[in-house]
Amino acid sequence: MNKKIIGIVLIIIGVALVAWGYNVYDSASSQVSRVLSGETPIEAWAGMVGGAICIVIGIFRVK
Repeated sequence: MNKKIIGIVLIIIGVALVAWGYNVYDSASSQVSRVLSGETPIEAWAGMVGGAICIVIGIFRVK
């Protein structure tokens, strides 16, 4: 039962991280930075990738 609770918590945290990462990616300052330098902020990548990893681990824990 504890594995399922941890899995659900990981899924919720993963979704929140993906949403935060996308918000950082889509922010006005990030868009200006991408236009000028062509690089995406590391916070956006960390949030989206970290969130995806949490979601995948959470799904395997729930099973």
